[in-house]
Amino acid sequence: MSFLDRVELNPRVCNGKPVIKGTRIPVSVILDQIAAGDTWDVILGGYPEPSREDIQAALLYASAVLEHTEVMEVHA
Repeated sequence: MSFLDRVELNPRVCNGKPVIKGTRIPVSVILDQIAAGDTWDVILGGYPEPSREDIQAALLYASAVLEHTEVMEVHA
């Protein structure tokens, strides 16, 4: 499975933010819920559309984006 099959960036959907394809659920919302400690079952229970594969795709998308991002520490 490629995350590109399940994550889309469309300027007409959520201002072009990456979302679960066919929904208006931003990848960032899924990541925030996981970071807050929600289980996949809790996330899936909150939305009728996404599947486990969609959550996995959101994580793979985030990982791929970070692989192509340089993070630098800034000292104030």
